[in-house]
Amino acid sequence: MYDLPRKFHVGMMDRRSFEGPAPVTADNLPPWPSNSGIKKQHSVEYWLMASLLYGGSGNEDREAVRVSDPESAESFFVPFFSSLSFNTHGHNMTDPETEVDRRLQVELLEFLQKSKYYQRSGGRDHVIPMTHPNAFRFLRQELNASILIVVDFGRYPKTMSSLSKDVVAPYVHVVDSFTDDDALDPYESRTTLLFFRGNTVRKDQGKIRIKLAKILSGIDDVHYEKSVATPKNIIMSTEGMRSSKFCLHPAGDTPSSCRLFDAIVSHCVPVIVSDKIELPYEDEIDYSEFSIFFSMKEALEPGYLVNQLRQFPKDRWVEMWKQLKNISHHFEFQYPPKKEDGVNMLWRQVKRKLPRAQLAIHRSRRLKVPDWWQRRR
Repeated sequence: MYDLPRKFHVGMMDRRSFEGPAPVTADNLPPWPSNSGIKKQHSVEYWLMASLLYGGSGNEDREAVRVSDPESAESFFVPFFSSLSFNTHGHNMTDPETEVDRRLQVELLEFLQKSKYYQRSGGRDHVIPMTHPNAFRFLRQELNASILIVVDFGRYPKTMSSLSKDVVAPYVHVVDSFTDDDALDPYESRTTLLFFRGNTVRKDQGKIRIKLAKILSGIDDVHYEKSVATPKNIIMSTEGMRSSKFCLHPAGDTPSSCRLFDAIVSHCVPVIVSDKIELPYEDEIDYSEFSIFFSMKEALEPGYLVNQLRQFPKDRWVEMWKQLKNISHHFEFQYPPKKEDGVNMLWRQVKRKLPRAQLAIHRSRRLKVPDWWQRRR
């Protein structure tokens, strides 16, 4: 992991973090702010960095460990908080403050292009988190060769980002995890059939949210409410998901959204409405064991979605509820990291991308003239 100045990562969290000592270590790493609100959903970049700073107690099973000698590194992590930079510097995209975000991207790119390790691989063995759809938006194409950690491919052209080289991460959930979900009859204790609370004005596939509002309004045991993510509303969403059998997950500005992972840690069976969603860890986790999928066409057929949910067998729902409780730890981000949590799941995904990266590196060297040959000529 590169030792970048604080302005590229924790310095954006608050003024105290910006003025702290360098480099950042496990001893002086500032905690993720408890009052960050919706910004938390894009905080994967922080938890990945923190996991590499963590020294461990010596007996953990960890998927990635930081080495002090770059020559022995299998990959290189770039700790630039590109999502936090977008959220911090001119979030509305027309604000003059966005120049700060652009400048950071320029400086980082210049730094990497001077790195002998970046030059050696063309960046192919470098891991760069970009979980906000607008992260690194000015110079994203310049880092095309690297292993990008994204939440989906909604804002990426097919020529740039794909499952073959990149890693799909979950959003970090913003509702509190349901740690004492031990009802004797969980199905009957959840009195709302279907729950949705969120912004209904979205772009692209997210336009379906307004259409669903018209279809689902006025149904007694369906809660479909327009809302914005304030601290109070996040608490209300927590309560709503915990008291619902199914939680609706239509597309947002991109196919995925934080709501899916809020539902998972609330043990509310996700109802995923999308024609092209990419899901994290799908080579390890079978989402059909705890989620229900509908195409956009099916969801927009009046009465169809709700009727299907009403007919869903109780015993099958209970099986899904139990499976949600079994797998929800894979979507937890914490410090120190724990075995099989979100951070370790992501590092394992990165590890699986490295053989392809090494193959590309080796092939790129075929036509490179060795130094000894140039001297001989």
